[in-house]
Amino acid sequence: MNLAFISHQDCLEHKMGAHHVEVPERLHAISDRMIAAGMEMLVTHYDAPEASREQLLAVHDADYVDALFEAAPSADDVLVWVDGDTAMSRGSLSAALHAAGAAVMAVDLVMSDRHHAAFCSVRPPGHHAERARSMGFCFFNNVAVGAAHAMNAHGLKRIAIVDFDVHHGNGTEDIFTDDERVLFCSSFQHPFYPGSGADSKAPNVINLPLPSRTNGEAFRAAMEEHCLPRLDAFAPELIMISAGFDGHAEDDMAHFMLREPDYAWITAELRQIAVRHAHERIVSCLEGGYSLSALGRSVAVHIDELIGHG
Repeated sequence: MNLAFISHQDCLEHKMGAHHVEVPERLHAISDRMIAAGMEMLVTHYDAPEASREQLLAVHDADYVDALFEAAPSADDVLVWVDGDTAMSRGSLSAALHAAGAAVMAVDLVMSDRHHAAFCSVRPPGHHAERARSMGFCFFNNVAVGAAHAMNAHGLKRIAIVDFDVHHGNGTEDIFTDDERVLFCSSFQHPFYPGSGADSKAPNVINLPLPSRTNGEAFRAAMEEHCLPRLDAFAPELIMISAGFDGHAEDDMAHFMLREPDYAWITAELRQIAVRHAHERIVSCLEGGYSLSALGRSVAVHIDELIGHG
């Protein structure tokens, strides 16, 4: 069974200025690498719908959602900064709605058994978006919207969310802290932006703050000791991934030293847990990754392992 590859043309229309690192070319880099690697026949393409207001309000405050709709500019040459590093252009709101909607569609596809795995090639990313605050290039928390939909529409009681972006998934933690239906694991460079995660106490949160220059061996050891056994014991009915690739050694965003084999390894480990407990159901949503070449290569091996070809 091939993989559901979910994206939308409007995700290319979110633009935060010529010098911003979160650019439309990120999605082109992924598509170009998949074509070059001969992977197109391994996936089925879907256009993401927009997330509904009801789906957004499952994880975000109504006043916050309304404020984003009101802030969205209608002119092509206008940028509205909603926080210190996150701006809205004319295309941003539609992009964000489709990015969140992609996670909803991905959940529906794997829960219907049309696909065992789905990858959401979308932007803006989502894992920094808190219940009532944008930050870190994120407006809506895509993976959280998808997880809430899995619980509300499909009745799931145990969802694991694993975030291997180089930054702490503060937004996802904010939304699901103390929710016993969700087990959240985030590995991240610390100290580093956004500065959270090192002192979390929630029983359903596993935070792995790792030092600058963390390499693949140290990353794997931390996952094997702290995250993977908890996931197995939790026996999730669905695994969702906040798939950030900005911990790659070639990515200047941070100072991790991960390589493609490390992303392949963690994906394979998560897939095996999905095989054991979740009828193979696994949904991955793109987060960070700003070196275009490294991003394309890393996503390609990630998708290959999601399919189970590794």
